[in-house]
Amino acid sequence: MERWDIYDKNRRLTGRTMARGQKFGKDDYHLVIHVCIFNSKNEMLIQQRQPWKKGWPNMWDVTVGGSALSGESSIEAAERETFEELGNKIDLSNERPFSR
Repeated sequence: MERWDIYDKNRRLTGRTMARGQKFGKDDYHLVIHVCIFNSKNEMLIQQRQPWKKGWPNMWDVTVGGSALSGESSIEAAERETFEELGNKIDLSNERPFSR
């Protein structure tokens, strides 16, 4: 079962975790990542979601997306999710994550 670290609205760890599917508490957040891959023509690689997915089945989606597991940074989660979804190992250690 996946466990996620819980953050406050300022992206500070609270020291608590939650299981995937568990209801969020008020003002609880967790890290979610998206990786968008572009080619030399500035075209983005997209993928169609599986028909059995609970959210947005059969819809087109960004290249990679997922939640950071407990203890993972955004970069570690992006590298893991890229390998899980595309089978490609990438090194993002020299990249700066974009967040809002």
